[in-house]
Amino acid sequence: MKNIFTYIKGDKALWVIAGLLALFSFIPVYSASSNLAYLYGNGETFQYLLKHCVHLILGFSILYGVHKIPYNYFKGLSLIILPIAFILLLITLAQGTTIGGANASRWIKIPIVGITFQTSTLAAVVLLTFVARYLAKVGDKKYTFKETILPLWLPVSLIIALILPANFSTAAIIFCMVTLLVFIGGYPIKYLALIFTAGALMLSLFILSAKAFPNAFPNRVDTWISRIENFVSDEDTKEDYQIERAKIAIVTGGTFGKGPGKSIQRNFLPQSSSDFIYAIIVEEFGLLGALVILFLYLVLLFRIIIISHKATDIFGRLLALGVGLPIIFQALINMAVAVELFPVTGQTLPLVSSGGSSIWMTCLALGIVISVSAKTEPVAKQEEDINPLDILSETI
Repeated sequence: MKNIFTYIKGDKALWVIAGLLALFSFIPVYSASSNLAYLYGNGETFQYLLKHCVHLILGFSILYGVHKIPYNYFKGLSLIILPIAFILLLITLAQGTTIGGANASRWIKIPIVGITFQTSTLAAVVLLTFVARYLAKVGDKKYTFKETILPLWLPVSLIIALILPANFSTAAIIFCMVTLLVFIGGYPIKYLALIFTAGALMLSLFILSAKAFPNAFPNRVDTWISRIENFVSDEDTKEDYQIERAKIAIVTGGTFGKGPGKSIQRNFLPQSSSDFIYAIIVEEFGLLGALVILFLYLVLLFRIIIISHKATDIFGRLLALGVGLPIIFQALINMAVAVELFPVTGQTLPLVSSGGSSIWMTCLALGIVISVSAKTEPVAKQEEDINPLDILSETI
């Protein structure tokens, strides 16, 4: 183990937590993929386990490569990649993929290799890096709201606008994370109030336009509204069926669970290996297993905050929080949906659920956070090597 850590830099606790979550994920993914195997395959689940393994290997390769890059380089990279992400989102939206008349344009297929990729996940990481760069650039300078519209809020608005028609939950998470980041970065609250007002007005206008002209462009407004209505009502719908199955899995799991691979609800619960994998974890590993997973994400949050606090400059602090906090936020939303504390959103459990895009971008974000922590190591080491007696003698 000691030899392994000699090849990696940065916060070791972050590496351990990411590794533990990834290793643990093989059990619920293998177990929960059985329904996919029988619905869309020949009943063989090993191929799904192998696919998940490949996704994790690629993800941790991204993590390892990114953590070697000095985090200051991400300032320039965000300026270069943000237009690329914008173009990819345009291409994704222009595909016009629909399911049941609703916009489902979330993925694009990478040529030659044939791998599908969810472009909004890349756009989220790049956009938050861009926002951290902007806030670090302005620093403590005084500025007016008008001066921030073009360089800050125009890119944010464009990215969110391209994600919104097909994926409201991701767009909402990005908006919340951006506003939280600018608040931490010292953006005036009175300006934030204007942004929230403008955001609410634009969302209302979008919803009203979609309802008034339903055939003008495919969207998921009706899906959003139905999920919220179903969350607060007692009517039986598809989302209720998912939630009911998830609750059955949680209740039958008890304190210690049924044991690995012994889930019953995996055969009935749609998206059991992705959106509702937490319910399968509770069924197989019980309340104790559920609390262990929650504890790991909370420790991850604690380490991200520590890394941000120890960062040597404003950009490092904001970057660690900007790309790190969405991982925790997404995990908590996934768990909240499984226990019916939140409407169905379609958000996966980072590093645990199956799905290449989610794993790769989570590893990308963790690599950036670890890169920030790696920069603080020489400073910490230098502080440890300083002899207090030498400082005292110099003072005298």
